[in-house]
This record gives sequence, C-alpha cells and structure tokens, in this order.
Amino acid sequence: MRRKLAAGNWKMNGTGDGLGELRTLSQSHSASAVDILICPPATLLHRAGAVLDGSGIATGGQDCHAAGSGAHTGDISAAMLADAGATAVIVGHSERRADHDERNDDVRAKAKTAMEAGLMAVVCLGESLAEREAANTLDIIAGQMSGSIPDLSTGENLVIAYEPIWAIGTGKVPTMEQIGEVHGFVRTRLDRRFGAGVARSVRVLYGGSVKPGNAGEIFAVPNVDGALVGGASLKADDFSPIIHALEDAAG
Repeated sequence: MRRKLAAGNWKMNGTGDGLGELRTLSQSHSASAVDILICPPATLLHRAGAVLDGSGIATGGQDCHAAGSGAHTGDISAAMLADAGATAVIVGHSERRADHDERNDDVRAKAKTAMEAGLMAVVCLGESLAEREAANTLDIIAGQMSGSIPDLSTGENLVIAYEPIWAIGTGKVPTMEQIGEVHGFVRTRLDRRFGAGVARSVRVLYGGSVKPGNAGEIFAVPNVDGALVGGASLKADDFSPIIHALEDAAG
C-alpha cells in the first residue's frame, strides 16, 4: 500500500518569521497517518528542520545541481541538502524548466544525483495550456517521463508530481476525469518501464491550485497519492485542511 504524501513547496517565499507556521502545523499533524514534506527556501532548510524535529514532518529542497560539487557559484548540491537535514528534493518543476531553460536530460541528471545522495527525488511533469488544447497531453507526459526519470528509480527514491502548467497558481483545475487519465497513464508507463513492483510503489501526486475546497475531490481520484501544494502550504490554516482531506482519503 502506497503511503499518501502531502508536500508543500514554498517556492521563493518565506523568512524566519514564517517558521511559526511550521510549529503550528506540527502541533496538528505530529502523528499523521500520511507523510508530510515541507520544501522551504534553502535559507530556511536547517531552521525548518529544527522547528519540525520530532514531529515526523520532513523537509526537502526545491532544486539541486546535477554535480556533486564544483565551481557552480550560487548552486546547491544534493549532498548539501542532505547535510542540512533534507530527505527529498523537487526537480523539474515547470518554473525551473521555464525560467532556467531546464530540459528533460537536465532534470534526469539532477534526479540521479539526488537519489545517489540518499534523497527522494520529486520529479515534476506537466503540459502547457496549448499542449492540452492540442490533445497532446499524454505524449508530453510520456516524453517527460522517458527523459526525466533515472533508471535507478524505485518506490523509495522517486515521487512523481503531475502539475499541469496552466493550473499552477491560476485557480484553474482540470476535471477529475483529466486528472485520473494522466495519473493512470503515469502508472501504466511506470509498469511498462520498471515492472509492476515499482509501478505499484511509486507515489504520484497532483499539483496545481490544490485548495481545502477541492482537495477531497482530487484525493478521491484513482492513482492520486497526495498533492504537491504551492501557495496554500505557506499558512498552516490553509495547508492543514488539505492534509486532513488526505488523511481522510487514506482511511
């Protein structure tokens, strides 16, 4: 049975003043029936881990360099994230792909080095509005999976996050049928490439304007194992109801 996962991506938001939100969150979900992951800015990673220590809530990075070390000013390696207390890292988010021109092979290299450093790689996939309207969604997802997911992937070191680009931060959400189609497709592709064992164990999250009001409906969709939440994860009052909805879905 795949354990559900609620992951929060703070993006380029938050200072030390916001760590109290994590303290509040930990008080409500210290014995949760689902896994909870917070990915704050790198400047807060160590402090966030200290606040969450003993709560069972994990911390992760938002990106890592493909190299283990070297002359890469301003970048952060997977080993550095692990040293700061991270257990996971997001790679291939659409904002990284767009803002930093990251390609599938870049994402694959980052995911590989993350896994080799002992981190769980949260690999993001998703189509643009133009691709959705052209009925190319599944082709895009297939290409991203083939190009972005390393061969050494397992249910322990890989999480996939399906985030339709046109739904991120826009308030627009695909229909439940559209979400189910993509998540089912991802599961089938995993089975084809890695076999049934890995396909059954890899968690596939949905991301894109997940809110307390729609979380329950989304989590009821087959093959949705949780959510990668952006803005709503910054405040405990917004993120906590989403976690509660996932806990309800987990039974």
